[in-house]
Amino acid sequence: MKPRILVVDDEPEAVELVEFNLKQAGYAVNTAADGAEALRKARAQTPDLIVLDVMLPEMDGFEICKTLRLDAATARVPIIMLTAKAAEIDRVLGLELGADDYITKPFSPRELLLRVKKILARSGTEEKLEEQLRFGDLLIDLPRHLASWKGRSIDLTATEFKLLTLLAQRSGRVQSRDQLLRDVWEYDSLIDTRTVDTHMRRLREKLGSASKHLDTVRGVGYRFVE
Repeated sequence: MKPRILVVDDEPEAVELVEFNLKQAGYAVNTAADGAEALRKARAQTPDLIVLDVMLPEMDGFEICKTLRLDAATARVPIIMLTAKAAEIDRVLGLELGADDYITKPFSPRELLLRVKKILARSGTEEKLEEQLRFGDLLIDLPRHLASWKGRSIDLTATEFKLLTLLAQRSGRVQSRDQLLRDVWEYDSLIDTRTVDTHMRRLREKLGSASKHLDTVRGVGYRFVE
């Protein structure tokens, strides 16, 4: 079955460009022109990924992203924010609200396809591994793509789960921000390393007491401690 992608944008030309390139790459594409339509379609048929514009009528992309993350049915759907808002504060806000990636307009269709492919690979790769990682009350179940603390499930996005898993698999070894960008986000050229910091902050918030396993090495990066 083709991966299903929901494209949310109120500019017909942008929708047409993204939809054409995604279909050419073999994806099934659905579209929405506003927030209400996007939420309705995302809940009716959970997509494998959402390409979400920020500047939308009535409800902007930030609010849509926040709403999707609070809904159990869509909480783990990967989101790429695609927008003309290039300011750093907008990128950070999008990531803090749960977006997995952020691309500014004008964009390269080739770059968008590359990021879509990598994010979809991240969300599916761990499911193929038959392994569990346990650290006291923290359990990382790779086959089921689940993390739990004292038996309580922790709702993580695909990117957050891969970040936690990679750090746990390299327990005790410091991972620089640049290294995490390469290994988790699979970027060949490094972007703003605040992407890593934002995801780590959000991951710690979700882990709660289990965040004691995540150690910040000042000036270098992060380390998983048992």
